[in-house]
Amino acid sequence: MNKSMVTLTSNLTQEQRKQLCGLLGNVELTLLYKASVHGYNASAFHQRCDRQGPTLLVAYNSSGYIFGGYTSVDYTQSGRQITDEEAFLFSVEGEIPVCIKVNSGQYARLDDAGAPNFGQQLYFCYSNQPVVYHQGQNAYGVYKVRVNPFNFNPATLYGNDTQLNECEVYKVEQNPQISAKMKPWRNVQWTAKQRDELMKMIRNYKPMMTSVSRVRILMIGPVGAGKSSFFNSINSVFMGRMTSKAMSGSAGTSLTTQFRTYPVKDGREGKPLPFVLCDTMGLEEQSGAGLDIDDISSILQGHVPDRYKFNPMSPFQPDEQKACRPASLQEKIHCVVYVIDATKISLMSDQLEEKLAAIRKKVNSLGIPQMVLMTKVDEACPDVMEDLQNIYITSYIKTKVQEVSSRLGVPVSCVLPVKNYSQELELELNCDVLLLTAIQQMLNFADDYLDDIGPI
Repeated sequence: MNKSMVTLTSNLTQEQRKQLCGLLGNVELTLLYKASVHGYNASAFHQRCDRQGPTLLVAYNSSGYIFGGYTSVDYTQSGRQITDEEAFLFSVEGEIPVCIKVNSGQYARLDDAGAPNFGQQLYFCYSNQPVVYHQGQNAYGVYKVRVNPFNFNPATLYGNDTQLNECEVYKVEQNPQISAKMKPWRNVQWTAKQRDELMKMIRNYKPMMTSVSRVRILMIGPVGAGKSSFFNSINSVFMGRMTSKAMSGSAGTSLTTQFRTYPVKDGREGKPLPFVLCDTMGLEEQSGAGLDIDDISSILQGHVPDRYKFNPMSPFQPDEQKACRPASLQEKIHCVVYVIDATKISLMSDQLEEKLAAIRKKVNSLGIPQMVLMTKVDEACPDVMEDLQNIYITSYIKTKVQEVSSRLGVPVSCVLPVKNYSQELELELNCDVLLLTAIQQMLNFADDYLDDIGPI
């Protein structure tokens, strides 16, 4: 029988197909190539898959792993290095797929007549055989190059089992009818009026306790998660232009080495707004590095002064005079915000999770409300990168919110996905609405804390 006439049946279950569509947004998958039918050779692959637009390769190995890669650029056998900022690898594990961005999109793949490859490091149907081949050092990172790259581990993707049982390639097409039918799982008004109303509410906010003129919000999170970038973004919204007051970037170790308290002004000549964002050194996995838990305890209780320089080897020690008196309510922290990179949630180490659990235990003991900012949502989901208004429509972001809720032990309602300003030159309405909504929620939580402790 002519192989081109064979009816192709996908190996994906409905649940697995749903998970993969969640990574890509509102799409339809059409099976183009199936190695068990068409052969594990490059010529058969290119005959079926060239010039088909965006494609998703799905491989299955004998250990039960389902993994592969996505490229938004046509296969054409051009012989060129392909730049594809949307290219990523994935592995379906349980309810939450692991997603690994091909580093920065540069050299995402070599578009030659050979086997499909990603980063010129991972080859499928290598040498026309049912195997996957990983070539030494890699070009992979968690989404963009400004995110700290990590060494790609074949065990994470396919359990080091290189023998393939099947390899399929799907054509990926946007489905506007699905988009129209999908109901958002949170309601947001993406309007200039809503942005203006949020800004007005924040300007007019007054803490419940008259002894507190401005609430203090402490940002805690791993290195590179976006704590300083969040302050810069909020500052930019109220200044009406891009600002970069707090040092932010993509270094492997924390760029913030001091405890900083950042007031935000309402415009260049405006008065300070009724909140202060407190920035800390980033958390790191290994002991003796990054922010110390004892330092966090001192910050929470209002003992650490602005511009105090952290020393991971020696926790903060208040001088004897200050140690004898409790800090005023004005000096204490009124809300704690964990800042977590959406592209790294599935890759969070046990050590980091244990540190965060220890911090939460301390914060709970002081009765301080806590919430999570889930940053870099655009890098975590191509559908959100295309349009930020998809953030509460795509199921992938919802699963990430649920995952971070489970890992950190906070309610789903206390997890807010946001996009910080990073490479933009101008403010953008949708981004502003998400950022301002997050600040409004922090102020609400701070009021809950002040209301709970009562008059002093």
